[in-house]
Amino acid sequence: MPFRFIAKTYLNFSLHSKLFTVFCIVSILPLLFFVNYSYVTTKRELTAQVYTNMIATTDQINANLETKLDSYSKISASIYLDSTLRLLLTKDYTDSTDYLDSYLYFNNVINNVLAANPDIRTASIYTNNTTFPADSVFIKRIDDEAKATRWYEAISHTYGNVTYSVSSNTTIPEPIFTMARLLNNNSLNYPYGILTFNIAEAEIYKLMAKEDKQKNIYIVDENGTILSNQNKSLLNQNITQLIPGTFGESKSGSFDSVYNGEKSFVVYNTIQNGWKTISVIPYKSFITNAQNASKRILFIALGSMAISILLIYITARFFTKRIESLLQVIRRIEREDFNVSMRFMGHDEIGQLSFAFQKMSSRLKELINEVYKKEISKKEAEMNMLQAQINPHFMYNTLASISALAIKHQDKTINDMVSHLAKFYRISLNKGKMILPISEEIKLTKYYIAIQQNRFEGLLRLHYVIDESVLVYQTVKLALQPFVENAINHAIWDDELGINIIIKAYKDDRDIYLEVIDDGMGMRPETLKRAWNKTDSDSGYGITNVDQRIKLAFGDEYGVTLYSKFGVGTKAQIRIPLHGTSP
Repeated sequence: MPFRFIAKTYLNFSLHSKLFTVFCIVSILPLLFFVNYSYVTTKRELTAQVYTNMIATTDQINANLETKLDSYSKISASIYLDSTLRLLLTKDYTDSTDYLDSYLYFNNVINNVLAANPDIRTASIYTNNTTFPADSVFIKRIDDEAKATRWYEAISHTYGNVTYSVSSNTTIPEPIFTMARLLNNNSLNYPYGILTFNIAEAEIYKLMAKEDKQKNIYIVDENGTILSNQNKSLLNQNITQLIPGTFGESKSGSFDSVYNGEKSFVVYNTIQNGWKTISVIPYKSFITNAQNASKRILFIALGSMAISILLIYITARFFTKRIESLLQVIRRIEREDFNVSMRFMGHDEIGQLSFAFQKMSSRLKELINEVYKKEISKKEAEMNMLQAQINPHFMYNTLASISALAIKHQDKTINDMVSHLAKFYRISLNKGKMILPISEEIKLTKYYIAIQQNRFEGLLRLHYVIDESVLVYQTVKLALQPFVENAINHAIWDDELGINIIIKAYKDDRDIYLEVIDDGMGMRPETLKRAWNKTDSDSGYGITNVDQRIKLAFGDEYGVTLYSKFGVGTKAQIRIPLHGTSP
């Protein structure tokens, strides 16, 4: 329904409006599509390029980070595998002063580690051996304070693996990582101590400092806790609080999110221990140039569209103005005003049309003056003459006088013929109408036959096969009479036997059929052809006259069909439409 309404509304537009609308659509829509396509394509290409660069950046950061963490793991492994250190930590010092020698060994081992790795700020060994006195520098107790730390919670189920956590102590001057590892060599279920390294967070941040200028980079652990970032106040927070979205189960990927109130592009990459390097960049930082280029293209397109619309309007107006001028001339000619003059409209199709129309109007004016009006005058004269000759009142009065005279002289035959003739003319004149009911046409034919039976006494035997349901339908006047007349005048070949004439009227689902059938002499093919072509002036004229009048009244597919065989008889069939002749 909406489409039909739009189509109907469009069809009611003037030609100027239709052309203008179509031209605007075919010029504006492609420009808008081009601007949108160029922007979307540029954005997609830039996003793909940024993704490639960010993945490469995070890969490099992850490689450096794994190298750094692997070095810490190897350092801790040297202590983890130190059997002397294990013996000293598990030895009973209840009645011995050997712990002084143990201090010397511990100090030597840890100082060597700190000297070789300056990024390790402190190193400590936590022990639960109550017989060994702790110095709270290198050797510390696993007390409640230690158990409350993040690293202690992290190593509870590691079985000797290395864990990392960010310190929650805000009193220290710089954020630090704590690497923790259970000392449980050869006895996984019974650890004899905990080794911790305190590493400055700045050492980790150095790995991404150069890449953190145009984008925000985070290193988070497997639980999403932020381990390193330019903004130190964000450490220990969960990354999902800053970047809503789903990282998925894959090791690397990307998604769109909102970061600091701006739509941003997020790329992440995962290292072997489950940590992720997350890079966040606002779209506007790399789409701005594309947006500016699209705006420039849009301004150029708008300018082009404005010029196009102006040119389209001028062209459509110039085009339709000439058609309107031509239409005004056509309407003047429609009102039979042939005194028109048309201005020159160029040499294009409209100009040629106007020139041809002007020539046609001049020729039409000449034809009307020379032929049409003369023919009209001639027809009017002929009609007036015929009307004067066949004046109904004159005819009726004359026939009435003849009938009165026949009665006076007691001549019943003449009286009957005159009465039948009067009724015949009353129906045939039909107040000037060319169409009458079939019932009236049958009556008219019967009156004519009654007159002829007085002339051919005993030679005419009439039979009627009439479907009463067709009598209410209409046909042309004097449709049957000419064929009855032809049968009487041309079909009788034996003056003693005469002929049989059958008049039939019937119908089928679509048409009505009127037939005049005789068993007279019939016609040879060449005689039938001459009759149909009107070369036989008597019978031919009646046949073609009825056929032409039926075609004019009901259409070219209807009319007369003539069948005849010499020595057998003749049948004239008239076919008229059933639905086109309803009363």
